[in-house]
Formats: sequence, structure tokens, C-alpha cells
Amino acid sequence: MALKRHLPNIITLLNLFCGSIAVLFAVQNNFVAAALFVFLGIFFDFFDGLVARKLNVQSPLGLQLDSLADMVTSGLVPGIVMFKLLTLATNASTSFRLGDAWDSSMNWISIQFSPIALIGLLITLASAYRLAKFNLDEDQQSSFTGLPTPANALLILSLPLIMEFQNSNAINAIILNPWFLVAMTLLSCYMLNANIKLFALKFKDWGFKNNAVRYIFIVMCAIFIVLFKFLAIPIIIVFYVLLSLFSKSLSK
Repeated sequence: MALKRHLPNIITLLNLFCGSIAVLFAVQNNFVAAALFVFLGIFFDFFDGLVARKLNVQSPLGLQLDSLADMVTSGLVPGIVMFKLLTLATNASTSFRLGDAWDSSMNWISIQFSPIALIGLLITLASAYRLAKFNLDEDQQSSFTGLPTPANALLILSLPLIMEFQNSNAINAIILNPWFLVAMTLLSCYMLNANIKLFALKFKDWGFKNNAVRYIFIVMCAIFIVLFKFLAIPIIIVFYVLLSLFSKSLSK
């Protein structure tokens, strides 16, 4: 019985463990390995709640632990990755400068980085704010208000994966444009805390009638991945938002 009670929390801690490893890879610019462990962490994040519901062992401790784990895996890691991408982009850009007073980079405790790159850490702050609101909101059971932090983490982590595996110089040039990365950061922060209702992938039963939007989403995700590979991730996020808005308008 003791193991049954603690099993969901053990799975949540595996999420945190994966997120911690992802942080180590992200600070070393190993974005592919960081993304792999974020994917694993999100996998565990999906199943901890499912296991808790199936075993009927939900607890306030589990809720808080889940958010703390998400803060690392889906909040800290994407912030670091965006910081690193902005650092690479500003170092490569000849037109993105702050002037002679600041130059293009600063040296702080022998760590050299672009001040503009700190904008990327806004994703971490916005994720923390979103998770805090989620813990206090009792309405977000069958739907989410704003983009969930795991979905946002996948969106940000998809950028280096697209550069690594899509083999498109045009797309790489767009992603490594500092203005594009700043815009993505601000959009990410907004979507995390936007007052937009998005459906949750939580199945109370397996019937099509009550889960039509979820089944449509899963099928379309598979199609997008086959067609577009890692470029499918931002497409899926956009489709997720649009499908949520469409299904909400139909329900009205």
C-alpha cells in the first residue's frame, strides 16, 4: 500500500531527474541531448497524473511536487535554451548591437554573454507564474487556461532540433535571427498566461463522442510528424490552439 501511494510521486521525481540532466546538457550547448531528456521528463509528467487517478491516490503533495518538477523540465530548460540561442544569434549578427556603451557582450564572473540573451530567461519567469496560477485554479481539470508549460517547452526545444535535422539554410537563418528569437520569447510568455481555453489530453473514457477533438488531434499530430519531422512541433502547437478555439466555438 505504501508503494501504491508513493508511485505517482516517484514518477514525478523521474520527471525532475530528467529535467535536471537536461539543464546540464543545455548549458553545454548540447541541445539534442537536452531535448531528449525534456521529452522523457514530459513523458513521465503525463503518466504521473494518470497513475495517480487510476490508483486513486491524488494528493496535495503530488500536485505541488508535479509543479516543482515542471518548473525545471518545462520552465528552466526552455529558458536556458532560448538564452543560448539568443547568445549564438547575437554573436553571429553584425546588426544586432546595443551600442558602444554595452558592446555586444559583457563579461560577468568570467562568463561571456550577450545582455539581449537574458530576454530568453523571461520564458522561465512566465512558466513559474503560469504554474503558480495553475495550482490555485480549480477549473483547469478538463481544460487549460493558457499554453501548458510542457507544450511550450516542446515549442522552444524544437528550434535547435529543426536546425540540427531539417537541413534548411533558409529556416536556420530565420531561427538564428535575434529579432525572431525575441519575438518567439515574447509570444511564448504571452501564450503561457493568455486567457485562452485549451483542451487537455485527459481521457475519462475511450469513447469517440466525448473525445472526438482529442482523437482528431492525435491523428493529425502523427500526420504532421511524418510529413514535417521536427518542423511538425511548432505546427502542432499552432494546430492545438486553433483546434481548441474551434471546438470551443462549436460547443457554444
